[in-house]
Amino acid sequence: MLNKSFPRLQDEAPQSLCQYAGKVVLVVNTASFCGFTKQYQGLEALNRRYGARGLVVLGFPSNDFGEQEPGSSKQIAEFCENTFNVKFPMFAKSVVKPSLPGANPLFAELAQATDSPPRWNFHKYLVGRDGKPAAAFGSMTTPESDTLVKAIEKLL
Repeated sequence: MLNKSFPRLQDEAPQSLCQYAGKVVLVVNTASFCGFTKQYQGLEALNRRYGARGLVVLGFPSNDFGEQEPGSSKQIAEFCENTFNVKFPMFAKSVVKPSLPGANPLFAELAQATDSPPRWNFHKYLVGRDGKPAAAFGSMTTPESDTLVKAIEKLL
């Protein structure tokens, strides 16, 4: 699952996801101009709270839903840093809907494995230390929700 590389948001340098092997990974498709955008704050809080225990949040901006991520990588990176002080790894904008051409292969695999394709921005996939998808959460599940926090703690 994590044997893939994607361009990093800040400079588009290729980043291997293999560096996160053995960690609990929360994969999220993000957007800057969405009603759920404030979830960046909660995602960053999760990353800080549980990072030392082995959690990493990975953000993948996408313009798939409502065209709510129209900006360039530079604009998205500046927004995330300046508005929400995002420090967790972010990757270049990609297509996350598995049904669309050029879909991000990580999202295609996660959607198939969980039978839960992203239906909107801030869809979340939780991947265990073994690299296998453990759960999927829709946009309405906030980073602070008991359901998500308990699932993370169980895997840590």
